Amino acid sequence: MMDEERAPGFVTGPWHDVTATPDQRARALVAAMTLEEKLAQLVGLWVGADASGEDVAPHQGDMTENGPSFGDAIVDGLGQLTRPFGTAPVDPVLGARSLARAQESVRAASRFGIPAQVHEECLAGFAAWGATAYPIPLSWGATFDPELVEDMAARIGRAMRSVGVHQGLAPVLDVVRDYRWGRVEETIGEDPHLVATIASAYVHGLESTGVVATLKHFAGYSGSRAGRNHAPVSAGPRELAEVFYPPFEMALREGGARSVMNSYAEVDGVPAAADEARLTGLLREQWGFEGVVVADYFAVAFLRTLQRVAGSDGEAAGLALRAGIDVELPSPFAYTGPLAAEVRAGRVSEELVDRALVRVLRQKAELGLLDPDWAPASPDVVDLDPPADQELALRLAREAVVLLDAGDVLPLAPGARLAVVGPLADDPFAMLGCYSFPAHVGVHHPEAGLGIEIPSLLSELTAVHDGPVTHAPGCDVQAPGRDGFERAVELARDADVAVVAVGDRAGLFGRGTSGEGCDAADLALPGEQAALVEAVLATGTPVVLVVLSGRPYALGAYAGRAALVQTFFPGERGGRAIAEVLAGAVNPSGHLPVQVPREPGAQPGTYLAPPLGLRTDVSNLDPTPLFPFGFGRSYAELTWGEVTCEAIQWSVSGDVEVGVELANETEREAADVVQLYLHDPVAQVTRPDVRLVGYRRVTLAPGERARVTFTVPADVASFPGLAGHRIVEPGEVELRVARSAADVHHAIPLVLVGPERRVGFDRRHLSTSAVAVDADLGARA
Repeated sequence: MMDEERAPGFVTGPWHDVTATPDQRARALVAAMTLEEKLAQLVGLWVGADASGEDVAPHQGDMTENGPSFGDAIVDGLGQLTRPFGTAPVDPVLGARSLARAQESVRAASRFGIPAQVHEECLAGFAAWGATAYPIPLSWGATFDPELVEDMAARIGRAMRSVGVHQGLAPVLDVVRDYRWGRVEETIGEDPHLVATIASAYVHGLESTGVVATLKHFAGYSGSRAGRNHAPVSAGPRELAEVFYPPFEMALREGGARSVMNSYAEVDGVPAAADEARLTGLLREQWGFEGVVVADYFAVAFLRTLQRVAGSDGEAAGLALRAGIDVELPSPFAYTGPLAAEVRAGRVSEELVDRALVRVLRQKAELGLLDPDWAPASPDVVDLDPPADQELALRLAREAVVLLDAGDVLPLAPGARLAVVGPLADDPFAMLGCYSFPAHVGVHHPEAGLGIEIPSLLSELTAVHDGPVTHAPGCDVQAPGRDGFERAVELARDADVAVVAVGDRAGLFGRGTSGEGCDAADLALPGEQAALVEAVLATGTPVVLVVLSGRPYALGAYAGRAALVQTFFPGERGGRAIAEVLAGAVNPSGHLPVQVPREPGAQPGTYLAPPLGLRTDVSNLDPTPLFPFGFGRSYAELTWGEVTCEAIQWSVSGDVEVGVELANETEREAADVVQLYLHDPVAQVTRPDVRLVGYRRVTLAPGERARVTFTVPADVASFPGLAGHRIVEPGEVELRVARSAADVHHAIPLVLVGPERRVGFDRRHLSTSAVAVDADLGARA
């Protein structure tokens, strides 16, 4: 137990006893606190947040203009400190020391000496000046490589811990439903299984370092009407259970996430921040979640200001607290004075305050923040972008480059004269999503520089290609104007190959073409870029179209006319990865986590469609994509061989084993993703024609052979039936071993046998897989 000599002035008690359980320590502390001290632990404080309108969060200026000062906010203690590294550029050593001083002030202001829990964004790397900028989540999905994503997350977690950060606001588990939504770049893809497995790996990696992972945005956020940010969501309970919930279920069970963030969505008229049925009934009572639910920034206040389900800030606080939101972020707004007044008036029970507080203090105990010998991090040397992290960022970026069509021009011929044109050819921001620090915050502080080295595609192509390279941007990403076309066309006409780099510029709330609040009216390339591509194609010079974007764009106009390469904001080493793929130094191995549409107006659409959502003879519109989910080509490809499955019948409570033979008969290393899809031809409710239930990335050296084996539990065939319960239904099904959702290597007819079986949160979510490489021919894949 803490003694008076070690912490003069602090009230000591059983909460300082490190031999007690976190729950015992939390409950003892709750019993000793005043109402004001309790509420102080349920809010964050955003010091230095800009109120000028240069927002990095929705309505930030409105909400922070009259916020409390640091000294006033910590009088009774403080629950969380919001983004001390992610608000303005700060040297990491100086930032850690400043945070340590702030923590000492917070502790001194608390009767119990409790420091604040510190959170930061970490979606594409620790969102701090000078930290590694990794590829965005859509690129994680393109790798189909959970192990690599887990390694990345662990590195991010170690960086955050080194400077005193306890919680990361990632990953995003929203499943893409409409590519026009600006936050597609923050997602992992359009398939729940892919999102769930990659996100769970990220969670496991981050949590392995002691940093709390925060699952967001719970739930249904990406289903907004017309792809508009914060727009109402019309999803019914079956779509929620089938598409939006599974990634959260798996990340809680398999990843071990300790925090969840509500979404801004209103689903069927109920804002998520006030949705007791989901935040308490589903998340806690059915799924057994015992961690902390934090509010997305200003979501509690939005119940009054934007969604108008509360008439006052106190009423908004009561709705959110009752629903199950434990901590109001990013700053005190409703959970302080307004909530205190509601409690004292008897309109909100103090038991609800205590319920949230136990969760918050229990997590602080787990993090060591209640320990008597806790001390803030105050390092002398910090490197947030070490060579090993840069190398991992490069490896991720390499695996995420998706070759759609090599045409007759890729890989580039040695010595070929290249014209590298397009607005993203020589722009470091072409590599960054909107939650990377330089794009999210750094753009408002150009005097600080990028903080990290981000070579452009042009500079890296010049370095890896042994022929002459010329350059002209041609146009802007978004702004009108074709004055640069003439120079770009001239260079293309004089070259052997024109590499045209087009796509997005990430930003926030309309200040970009992709990112939070940057929704698209259609899926045509932004600005004048489509016209620039046509002008270059008209020269007759062979074209390589490289798309660097945060969403897929319709590329049907260029099919068969250009080589096509898709990348999704590939991070600080993305320029090198793309250049190596174009030059042939790296064999491309990325696969699409979203479809590439044919027509710009053919959305919303998703491959997870029942028969009438696909091409039919009852509609003149054809939603068939140009390239399907899971698609990806290579210069040297593996040979797929025999598929084995001894079973004919599949018990509704059992497993089935599927194997496929692979061989590398080429002269270079090659990788591919074996994908396993389920087709259910007849069911009691309409079902997606196919959906992913397993995958395995395999890399083989020349001459190696391998066998990939999937053990598939019947639980993965479950779905919400007519009565609304998740069931495994007996009947005919088909497992398809495939290269993509539309390229089936072999179909296995099976019959699920036994009585209809009801399953729940404790079902088996995963098909397990194993790779065995022929021991005589090489090392293990």
